[in-house]
Amino acid sequence: MAQLTGVRKMVVAITAVFASAGAAIPAPNATALSMQTGAITSQPIGHYEFCQSHHSECEIKSKSSTAPRVTNFGWSVIREVNLAANREIRPMTDMDLFGKDEVWTYPDASGDCEDFVLLKRKKLMQKGFSPSDLLITVVRKPDGEGHAVLTVRTAQGDFILDNLENEVKLWTKTPYRFLKRQASFNTGRWVTIENGAEVLVGSVGN
Repeated sequence: MAQLTGVRKMVVAITAVFASAGAAIPAPNATALSMQTGAITSQPIGHYEFCQSHHSECEIKSKSSTAPRVTNFGWSVIREVNLAANREIRPMTDMDLFGKDEVWTYPDASGDCEDFVLLKRKKLMQKGFSPSDLLITVVRKPDGEGHAVLTVRTAQGDFILDNLENEVKLWTKTPYRFLKRQASFNTGRWVTIENGAEVLVGSVGN
């Protein structure tokens, strides 16, 4: 009976987070709400090594599906997870923490951008979000430095959770050049982002 109650609680939580197809939540004004992904591309070395110690997290395969429409409550969950991680984890480079670069891991008190992403992704999955809609994404900052953010796929567009920004923003409203992200159909695969450069030009002009 206790197990059944737990299942019911999970169903209630997921229902609160995601709206039915007919629910009306206005989408923001943007010409390119969602990223256009392309061919399979190289997996970042940090993610590859992360997958060696977290096999189950990198072997999740999903059928192609339409991104879900998130409820107002779901948006509040997304914002809370982003803000909590940004406040609780102290930014620190892998070199300072581990003496080498590209160590992707769940942070305890400190971490770099990839660690923030892994933590937020884990927390949102625990809240009922599907791994196929929580995609680690590699971008380039205006200064040319590489950076990682979490993309949340929704029917309202692709939104970005960023350790450098407390506000959850539509991807077209960020200053980044989007390069590649996890494939929505396989958590161990990565795909190119075909319209990432176009978005950068548009955001600079706004």
